[in-house]
This record gives sequence, structure tokens and C-alpha cells, in this order.
Amino acid sequence: MKKKNVTSLSEFIDNKVGKRGTKKREKFEADYEAFKLGVLIQQARQEKGLTQEQVAELSGTNKSYISKLEKDLKDVRFSTLQRIIKEGLGGHLEISIKF
Repeated sequence: MKKKNVTSLSEFIDNKVGKRGTKKREKFEADYEAFKLGVLIQQARQEKGLTQEQVAELSGTNKSYISKLEKDLKDVRFSTLQRIIKEGLGGHLEISIKF
């Protein structure tokens, strides 16, 4: 028996934000990607047992930048991101393109 009031996450986003291809949905998707990046960096930093200040010092940036990045900084230079991940976190950045 199917529950009448159950909505999938995709349906919920379609209803609240708009269908894929609309400007509002594109902005939502871009903001979500920035949010995910911040969460990944924060999790990696915490797994390494490092403070924001330590990551900043290791990567040649400052604590407020690391804090902003973890909290949804939308515009980050690729070279800075690579430096934070490699020198600050001791990791490797992998990128893929999906369609």
C-alpha cells in the first residue's frame, strides 16, 4: 500500500525550488555544490584533528578564509583550493564532470 503524503526529495525540490533548467533551480544547485565543498573540507580538517588556524597556516591563507570556505564561500580560486587541500590537509583534489 502506497502512502499518499510521501514525497521524494527530487519531487520536494521540484515543488519548492523549481524544475531543472530554471534559473532558480540552477542557483540552488550551484549553492548546494558550494555547501558540499565546505562540508567536505570541514570533515577532512576534523578527521585530521586540525583547527582552521592550523590549516590556514599550512596552506598560506588565514583562519577567516578557511571559516568562510567551510561555511559556503561561493567563489574560491582553484589554485587556492588545491593548496588548502594539498598543503593544509595533506590530501589530493579529484574533479569529475557529470552530465
